[in-house]
Amino acid sequence: MDFQLSDDQRALRSGMRDLLGAAFDRDGLRAAVERGGGVDRGLWRELGAAGFFALRLPEESGGVGLGLPEAVLLFEEAGRALLPGPLVATHLATGLVKGAAEGEAVVTASQGGGLPVADLRGADAVLVAGGVLTGEELAAFVAGARPVRSMDPLTPLHRAEGLVAAAEAYPGALRGEGALLTAAEQLGSAARTTEMAVQHARTREQFGSLIGSFQAVKHLCADMLARTEPARGAVYAAAVTGDPVEIAAAKLLADDAAVRNARDCLQIHGGMGFTWEADVHLHLKRAWLRAARWLSAAEAEEILAAGLGPVRPLYGGSAALG
Repeated sequence: MDFQLSDDQRALRSGMRDLLGAAFDRDGLRAAVERGGGVDRGLWRELGAAGFFALRLPEESGGVGLGLPEAVLLFEEAGRALLPGPLVATHLATGLVKGAAEGEAVVTASQGGGLPVADLRGADAVLVAGGVLTGEELAAFVAGARPVRSMDPLTPLHRAEGLVAAAEAYPGALRGEGALLTAAEQLGSAARTTEMAVQHARTREQFGSLIGSFQAVKHLCADMLARTEPARGAVYAAAVTGDPVEIAAAKLLADDAAVRNARDCLQIHGGMGFTWEADVHLHLKRAWLRAARWLSAAEAEEILAAGLGPVRPLYGGSAALG
């Protein structure tokens, strides 16, 4: 069986990278930071026109008719670009919320467990355990929410109160798909911070030498790559199988790669990496935020542990009793 990307998949990924490079370049990223994040409706509609949200919707329903492996590739590119907004929830809402497939509607999700809701004020619908909130129900939900400080300047957060906020959002298969697509975003961020670190190490000089010639820096860059590629394999494999245990493993590996790579990238950039003008800290803050969404590390570990089956003694018979 060949698990290499097909020519069509490579073209799909390349096309999305080109689109985001033109529609959400670094100037666009910094402009989004300055306005406090949120959704750019024009860019949202552009993504909809490109088939980002309707990618897995059947062709007879107006979608592209592709699958999770292709969706993972697009979300990986979104993670590389630090594209803000509730991308995962809107993608999952196609077929459920009118306008989501075309990018005309912005849909967020109540994650439950006391987690804040992202991008609530600009949302046209909210996914919850019991279905979808729209209209008067949505207005009441928004009215009862209060803004909270977000570690990520691109992701405004609100704390929702009441029964809906306490419920688990989208249990089962859709929750797994949300976790996998979030893992793909983390993978894209991990790959991008690796590239940023290597580029900086190739140009920054200290003590008359490029810092990339120092063994400690080489090891950091190598470790970043060694985290990214296993995460890539896990995410791509889980997209093919759709197995909940493999999705949990992919989320764990991708979260770890995104967070630790961003931290190592900061270290390689030195004091420059901590400045507001640099983009490295944005990757770290977004990675921290994504790590808690759809499937936390503790939840993923429980799924993996349950997948191991019942615990059996290593030895049988009376000898096991000492």
